[in-house]
Amino acid sequence: MEAWQVAVSAAQAKKAEDISVLDLAQIASFTNCFVICHGLNSRQNQAICDEVERQLKEEGVRPVSVEGYQHAEWILMDYGDFIVHIFTPRARDYYDLERLWKTARKLTVPEEE
Repeated sequence: MEAWQVAVSAAQAKKAEDISVLDLAQIASFTNCFVICHGLNSRQNQAICDEVERQLKEEGVRPVSVEGYQHAEWILMDYGDFIVHIFTPRARDYYDLERLWKTARKLTVPEEE
């Protein structure tokens, strides 16, 4: 399982909503893909972030940086090869990364186990 798939599974475990994965490998030089999801509130977003970090750490993968954890409207977890974006619904609608990166191919999100 690729690391971004572990992140998706971890987000699913904490009931993240509307998970999408964008393949940026051909259109961006700074990362290969975005994992985008949202929680219903900042507390759930922090729980999603904690679970993603925990599960990836078990795989020996650590983030380069994590930003936005304190307020948790938009948590950005940079893992180099992929970036996890965890939003509140309002922030996700506002920033609309799927529209901004609409030329990116959408990857299939694995089913929740």
